[in-house]
Amino acid sequence: MHRKDLDKYYSSKKLGSFVKEGKTIFRIFAPQAERVMLFTFSKAENSYGKKYKMEMDDDGVWETKLNGKLYGLFYSFLIKHKNSNEYVACLDPYAKAVATLNNYLNPRKAIVVNEDDFEWGNDEWIQMDWRDLIIYEMHVRDMTAHKSSGAKNPGTYKGLIEKEIKGGINYIKDLGVNAVELLPVQEFANVEIPFNKKFFGRNNTWNIYERNHWGYMTAAFFAPDSYYSSEGNNLHFNKWVGKSGKQVNEFKEMVKTFHKNNIAVIMDVVYNHYSEYELGGLKEIDKEYYFRLDEKGNFISHSYTGNDLKTERPMVRKMIIDSILYWMKNYHIDGFRFDLGHLIDWCTVEEIIEEAQKINPDVIILCEPWGNGYDPAGFSLRGWGSWNDQVRNSVKGENPFTGKGWIFGDWYGDNDINKIKRYVNGTLVRDRNGLFQKKEHSVNYLESHDGYTLGDFIRLALGDVGKNEVISDVDKNAGLNVVQLKLTKLAALFLFTCQGIIMIHAGQEFARSKVIFPDPKINDPCKGILDHNSYEKDNETNYINYKYSEINKELVDYYKGLIRLRLKYDAFRKAEYENIIFNNISDDPFVISFFIKYKEDEFFVVINAKQTNGLKVSLPEGGWSILVDGKVSHHKKLKTVEGKIIIPPVSGTIVMKC
Repeated sequence: MHRKDLDKYYSSKKLGSFVKEGKTIFRIFAPQAERVMLFTFSKAENSYGKKYKMEMDDDGVWETKLNGKLYGLFYSFLIKHKNSNEYVACLDPYAKAVATLNNYLNPRKAIVVNEDDFEWGNDEWIQMDWRDLIIYEMHVRDMTAHKSSGAKNPGTYKGLIEKEIKGGINYIKDLGVNAVELLPVQEFANVEIPFNKKFFGRNNTWNIYERNHWGYMTAAFFAPDSYYSSEGNNLHFNKWVGKSGKQVNEFKEMVKTFHKNNIAVIMDVVYNHYSEYELGGLKEIDKEYYFRLDEKGNFISHSYTGNDLKTERPMVRKMIIDSILYWMKNYHIDGFRFDLGHLIDWCTVEEIIEEAQKINPDVIILCEPWGNGYDPAGFSLRGWGSWNDQVRNSVKGENPFTGKGWIFGDWYGDNDINKIKRYVNGTLVRDRNGLFQKKEHSVNYLESHDGYTLGDFIRLALGDVGKNEVISDVDKNAGLNVVQLKLTKLAALFLFTCQGIIMIHAGQEFARSKVIFPDPKINDPCKGILDHNSYEKDNETNYINYKYSEINKELVDYYKGLIRLRLKYDAFRKAEYENIIFNNISDDPFVISFFIKYKEDEFFVVINAKQTNGLKVSLPEGGWSILVDGKVSHHKKLKTVEGKIIIPPVSGTIVMKC
């Protein structure tokens, strides 16, 4: 279904609620509504309040004004459509803060927010060359929810930046990364419909936990999620959260603190679909306008989440861009990662980066380049970066049972040694079947929130843990054996010597294992096995247990060394294509070696993915300092060697010319 006549509506007016000249103004775009009223409440819990008539202009925008600066006022919009006798209470799509009754229906009320009620001081965006980015993908709650973090406010924005604790920002800063990518933090539905009960014509057979832990069900594109506020801590079902509006300034304080530590903040944002079971949201405001529908008026769902937003509509496009610019201006956000970016139309994609760069020319714009298709090349042509799943799948493999990759001495799909070299160069279009116009458009990674962790992938691929094996000793499983450690180091070494953006997922540096937590309240038949899709588990399956970073300290230190080495030596980020020179020290396709030259620095990298045989490598004349070997990675020189070096199997070395 496509009503082209709806595309005629467009307004440049500021939407939502805001204060101007001593009055509080309320506006909502609802072009097909027959009537709209403002409904205000003194308390979030109240069912009854005051109603005010609203008037619509020729562009589909309804408006009313109330006297006074009504900060803290709760409100909804009552919307009545033609052929209906009922008004539906709807959340303002431009709500800057939201109070929510925490259940699967998610009834919400917007809050009038004083947007200037925060002292930023001299805080500015962390502006950097994309090639310098080393991103830590993380979940706000997971970083401090476990008791091992030591946080007094576990699982919250405040807990993440607490001083003198083991976890959170202190751990991230010590690791050395220069950017964090937060899994969704816009107000989202964290409770799903009851398990094995029909609701809205659907029977929940897939989510026994009835939770949406990761956050990919956005309900308010302008509001920080109250679930992670101090008010949301110890959240209970069917209780109101977010009433105080604390989430706004607590989020800002979190960003400000990351910036003080020279760490950029990237938000994972979901504009391809809307929260599936919301009552009183965009579906009730105007289903035809906001969503892609088939000829029968049913939701199209290429996102596999129940609906797809119609991003090509002029006012949907405006809402998305207004949201992005709002987070940049009001929360000093440094960049964005767009979930299922290929479901956003190209016109909107182009306008997003154009408008964002007007505010911050160095804004980070990345995406997941699939969703009813796959086109990282198309995003690169428009200046966007994309997750490079080709690096992920070639290096570790697509699955640990029938699709192992290069580090295991195997090939996944049609990969070969030439493609391995291509990934080192940034997967550029100048190479056959390359994807990106610039190396900094390639987000190179081996692990994300999706799928098995790299550590678990290796445990499974080696057969050390069976696919459905119940793990009785979680601590023993977490510790790496000799072969597992060698493989994790080998994968990390390859990743950090690739040109482009580097991303690691929280816990990758200690081979994080996601063992399904034996929650006594949940009858999960998969308890104790390794999880590959932990989106619904708000428990220790997902929480970062810092004890394991100590158990696998050697690997953590290896990652720290690689991070510091990459940031210290520009060659690993900025070498010209012509100055990455591959040589053939071995005819074996599971050996790769290359020189990297940048200004006065020259490096020689050898990575040996052969599973059984070591290499004796002749170095060029002169002295070479070892920076990385199979045991240690360090930005300082370890020792100087000449002549020949030995590269053991499943190992690698970086040396620097003296």
